[in-house]
Amino acid sequence: MTTLEQQPTAAGSGAAATAKFAAARVSTDTPPERLAAIATDVLQALGRIIDDHGITYPEYRVLKQWLIDVGEYGEWPLWLDVFVEHNIEEVAYRGHSGTKGSIEGPYYVADTPRLPAVSTLPMRTDEQGTPLVFAGQVRDLEGAPLPGATIEIWHADAQGYYSHFAPNVPDGILRGTVEVDEQGRFAITTVRPAPYQIPTDGPTGWFIEKAGWHPWRPAHLHLMVKAPDKRTITTQLYFVGGDWVDDDVASAVKPELILRPTADTDGVEHVDYDFVLDPA
Repeated sequence: MTTLEQQPTAAGSGAAATAKFAAARVSTDTPPERLAAIATDVLQALGRIIDDHGITYPEYRVLKQWLIDVGEYGEWPLWLDVFVEHNIEEVAYRGHSGTKGSIEGPYYVADTPRLPAVSTLPMRTDEQGTPLVFAGQVRDLEGAPLPGATIEIWHADAQGYYSHFAPNVPDGILRGTVEVDEQGRFAITTVRPAPYQIPTDGPTGWFIEKAGWHPWRPAHLHLMVKAPDKRTITTQLYFVGGDWVDDDVASAVKPELILRPTADTDGVEHVDYDFVLDPA
């Protein structure tokens, strides 16, 4: 059992993200000709950058040192998901007509507890944060409900920490797989997450600091929505007026993905958002 005094570190969260990713051991059937073409373009583009900016040997050696540091800290999943994944996501959903996608990020955990359509995410007994009821419907492109759909949801807590990736958050907190009802509807009670600063005490943070950028992501919900014979959508939903919504370090915010909650007299926020899935 960890204590609340323990704080996440770049090395700790990086190691957790790397271990999770490495355990999956994904592969593709990319043919050698395609791989060679992509690799050639990458190396040629890098060569042009070196030439255009007149990169020096000391700068080159610092780059090598930094690349080694990123690996030793286990931060490649973090760095790539922050700075590269939004480009991959745009290509993946090109020609997509349903709900807009967004990045998955490094903090996804599979096989979370199955929950009914009207449910509350696992929380600590004293969970901090503004209560939030997130409701909606899952439909196909013609507007028909998808009763077999599931919604995987995960998000940071009110301090910006994710379970499984922070020593002060019990595993499984604020994560679940919700099974919609016969009309494709759901209502999930949780708490509003906080914006969070990506780890800055490691090489990703050093990179951001030296570039004069900021390390913040706006508050968001992660969703992965699935249904039989439909294309899975992975996305994030943000909160109107929130800090960093207009300046996300991961460049992942889209206008279609911004929520506008309203509060009732008890201070509980409510928001509806429907998901529309393309054919597989």
